[in-house]
Amino acid sequence: MGLLGSCITVSTKVRREVVERAKALGINASRFLREKLEEEVERRELELLKRELNSLRDALEAIDVERIVKDVREDRGC
Repeated sequence: MGLLGSCITVSTKVRREVVERAKALGINASRFLREKLEEEVERRELELLKRELNSLRDALEAIDVERIVKDVREDRGC
């Protein structure tokens, strides 16, 4: 399926004056809004991942890597 097949239309109301000023400045409102929405989604997803990672920090820090290595070596007979 092509790019357009996976897209939906999102609409919003913007004051006519703003759209006219943007057009006069050569700003493509559709492309601008699409890019800004994509950037915001990526920013928020990254923040969510950071919070999830921070919530796991204590559990990850509690792992005794040296003990795990020792146990694995003992199991392997090394």
